[in-house]
Amino acid sequence: MNNRRPNKLIAEKSPYLLQHAYNPVDWHPWGDEAFEKAAKEDRPIFLSIGYSTCHWCHVMAKESFEDEAVARLMNDAFVSIKVDREERPDIDSVYMRVCQMMTGNGGWPLTIIMTPSKKPFFAATYLPREARFGMAGMKQLIPRIKEIWEYDRAQALSSADRIASILTTASIEQTGEPLTERTLEMAYRGLSRNYDVQYGGFSQAPKFPSPHNLMYLLRYWRRTGDEWALKMVETTLGNMRSGGIYDHLGFGFHRYSTDHRWLVPHFEKMLYDQALLAMAYIEAYQATGNRDFGKTAQEIFTYVLRDMTAPEGGFYSAEDADSEGEEGTFYLWTEDEIRQALGQEEAEIFTRVYAIQREGNFRAEAAAAKTGKNILHSTRPLPALAKELGLSSGELEERLDTARETLFQVREKRVHPHKDDKILTDWNALMIAALARGAGVFQEPAYEEAARRAGGFILARMRDAGGRLLHRYRNREAAIPAFLDDYAFLIWGLVELYEATFDSGYLRRGIELNEVMLQHFWDHEKGGLFFSADDAEGMLVRTKEFYDGAIPSGNSVAMLNLLRLSHLAGNALYEEKAAHLLRACSKTVAEAPSAHTQLMSALDFSLGPSSQVVIVGNPRSGDTMTMIRRLQGSFLPNKVVMVRSTEERDPDLIRLAEYTRGLESIGGKATAYVCRDFRCDLPTTDDQQMLSLLNEGVASTPAS
Repeated sequence: MNNRRPNKLIAEKSPYLLQHAYNPVDWHPWGDEAFEKAAKEDRPIFLSIGYSTCHWCHVMAKESFEDEAVARLMNDAFVSIKVDREERPDIDSVYMRVCQMMTGNGGWPLTIIMTPSKKPFFAATYLPREARFGMAGMKQLIPRIKEIWEYDRAQALSSADRIASILTTASIEQTGEPLTERTLEMAYRGLSRNYDVQYGGFSQAPKFPSPHNLMYLLRYWRRTGDEWALKMVETTLGNMRSGGIYDHLGFGFHRYSTDHRWLVPHFEKMLYDQALLAMAYIEAYQATGNRDFGKTAQEIFTYVLRDMTAPEGGFYSAEDADSEGEEGTFYLWTEDEIRQALGQEEAEIFTRVYAIQREGNFRAEAAAAKTGKNILHSTRPLPALAKELGLSSGELEERLDTARETLFQVREKRVHPHKDDKILTDWNALMIAALARGAGVFQEPAYEEAARRAGGFILARMRDAGGRLLHRYRNREAAIPAFLDDYAFLIWGLVELYEATFDSGYLRRGIELNEVMLQHFWDHEKGGLFFSADDAEGMLVRTKEFYDGAIPSGNSVAMLNLLRLSHLAGNALYEEKAAHLLRACSKTVAEAPSAHTQLMSALDFSLGPSSQVVIVGNPRSGDTMTMIRRLQGSFLPNKVVMVRSTEERDPDLIRLAEYTRGLESIGGKATAYVCRDFRCDLPTTDDQQMLSLLNEGVASTPAS
């Protein structure tokens, strides 16, 4: 294929676009050149949106975009544009809405055909080369669209205008009634209705992790004492950990399960999943004391720090599902491969624990028969298996650790899946937040160091000359003006870094970025935050996202940021902005609260009880560290923590939070000042009393 002349994607940085640089399709990157060419030559645009680790994007590329006959049809009928959705989520957001409006579903690869003025009149996802099973084929579709464009263009243009009008109308939010505790209950009930009692999760198949659902349920359990909310979390996280969606050898989670049992995953690994799932497991560990939850979070970090960390300090975006042309090949094992690697005695134990079958448990997409290959998964609790095997639980775990390491080293010699090595500000920010949280909970300096390095890299290398954030970095080039998610998620990460290190520089930078975000993304007319900045490239519509999908929306994260910063800095303006944001989406959210669970976590914070804790003391003294560790180790989601040193002047902290100036330690001891819901208790030097004050007014007290 490399003997072909490259198309215009060859100068791009995106791994996804470069994968198509030698297609016979005359691809263009998104930009003025392509649209001017389409207008000049009077041809419609064929827009294809995907990402580098997307399995069906690979299938469509191999089947159609690498096919000379299909390429000739496309080059004759269209000006063709390729977009990496991870580089340009603004473009993807608009046209994914179009696809969902026109077809009732969405996904990638996303196929849009539109006028040179960017108005769509056809939408689809994956399209085969030839028509089959009721699906339109590229070879039949392209001539038909060319015919419509040449001989019935009025119909296409009328459809495009109508779609653009509907899209504009749909993007206008309507304010509804205030959201209350009743809304929190409705979100809980919505999740409960969709809950899979046997295996956990909130759908049948495919089944996505959706960690923000679990983090919300933990908050609902703490607020109400409803044990079923906690049970849903524990069952889901436990079954995900034991299922095939988890990589039992190299750690980390695959993107989703194709079945309802968490057994057969879609094998790609996304950075954002690792970050959000690590946070969910950390919070579940804090709430329950279940060591397996804590271990899972730490193993996720092991994977990310080992395989997904760039030399510069940032984190790579994803790993592919495919290797050697097949999905899952890197991760699958035959029984014979395991026996050869481990020897007979250890293999007997391993195959029982991980449910290995001679005939395999994995079916290839193209074949009904099983392949003899296995996805590792555990179907029974280890203590029960240990008893059957005549081993103690500790001995079994030790032997499994050795076996897993042996198989991991064997697997390392295989052809690895493709790695998307671009660095995205928003996804990196989520991992910074997770690592910072983990650093405090597990008292692990390596996590803090990794979070600091990544944060420093973004702040130093992913900003333009004016100090504004940039979205993507690859091959020493930072580019693409940042979107709302970049700002909101990085502010989240910086707040978490502050509460892990109490380095007030992180709090200052978070507040500075928050000001930039409000300046360029805030809707001064209706409230809430647009996805793109006020000076960004114009799209058909300037969208606002509130729905919490695979990743929480920027608005949901920004609302919680505003509330936390309001408490940290004592700035009531931020709380007012959070209230305006909530009003802007109240009607939409009230219709489906369980589809907005990150926003529900923010609503839970706003309704209280929420707390501020300021610890005054010597940061290096034992009593101060004890207080900090008790706070970091406890599940206290609706609180913010500050530390004011009695040993060093911290002008940044005083400037950012003037109210801390007059706080003093009592008798030279570490002293906690606890304020809740706009009232303050007497200061205390007792860490248990501090926790008791923070747990007043809540129904469930987590494990300590």
